Amino acid sequence: MNVKATPAPFGAAAPTAPILAAAAGILSYSLMDATMKRAGQIAGVYDALLVRSIVGALLLAPLWLMGRPRRPAPHILRMHAARGLVSAGVSVTFFWGLARTPIAEAIALSFIAPVIALWLAAAVLGERLRPPAIAAAVLGLAGVAVITLGRLHSGATDHSAHHDATWGIAAILCSAVLYAVNLIMQRQQAQHSAPLEVAFFQMIVVGLTLGAAWPWLGAPVPRESLGWIAASSVLATFSLMALAWGWARAEAQVLIPMEYTAFVWAAGTGWFFFDEPLTGPTLAGVALILTGCWAGTRGGGSADPATGHTEQTVL
Repeated sequence: MNVKATPAPFGAAAPTAPILAAAAGILSYSLMDATMKRAGQIAGVYDALLVRSIVGALLLAPLWLMGRPRRPAPHILRMHAARGLVSAGVSVTFFWGLARTPIAEAIALSFIAPVIALWLAAAVLGERLRPPAIAAAVLGLAGVAVITLGRLHSGATDHSAHHDATWGIAAILCSAVLYAVNLIMQRQQAQHSAPLEVAFFQMIVVGLTLGAAWPWLGAPVPRESLGWIAASSVLATFSLMALAWGWARAEAQVLIPMEYTAFVWAAGTGWFFFDEPLTGPTLAGVALILTGCWAGTRGGGSADPATGHTEQTVL
């Protein structure tokens, strides 16, 4: 049965705990991106993604089994499989495009996903789009544009790789569309399954999907990349669980603007891990992004406690 959250009255305060959980999950994902970038530089994108999924599934398996879980119903398994396939597509297209596209352009393009997801939330989940959510999307995109223009003006774009960059941009756009679909599926999935189950099955499905191409794409993984891959697995696992918990308890349009905070964390991890400077345009864009997040979380709702829809199906 399709479960929909009952929105709070317009102007009601957004729930704090789901927002904090989503923010923690996005921070963890941003740190994971940094570790995956390093692992991909050493082992290659495909092998790093595959091993990350395997390690994540191995870490989660005993935790999930210790809870003596019931076997998920067939329709829940289909939901896990569908989102896992979409997540595999997001990862492959994003990291493939990132290898061929200047990072400023790649990250900026990826942020069309929350905007697409806002409208998908209205179409698929039946959520009513409120002005704060639309304002958040506009402010978030404006912040990304300011940062991108600042980096492009500083000469960050490599024009000598124009052909590869064109294909890279196409891959990033494809990844963004898939990620928007993934956000909506995340909301539906989180209302039926506990965070641990969500993370465990996603790791399994992504691993199986990528593993099917091993005979053609696989190669031995360098030992020096294993630590980075293991760290990315832990970070990805925590992020999946935190986001599943948060998305079970708040509307998509409340949490979607929080996706823009990834650019804030990306600036910090880029500076820390890769010596990327924090410029004036970057700080100005961050201010717009944070303003958008604040605006977007001022009018949201969560699942109606009286219905018991979310509290009985998640941790």
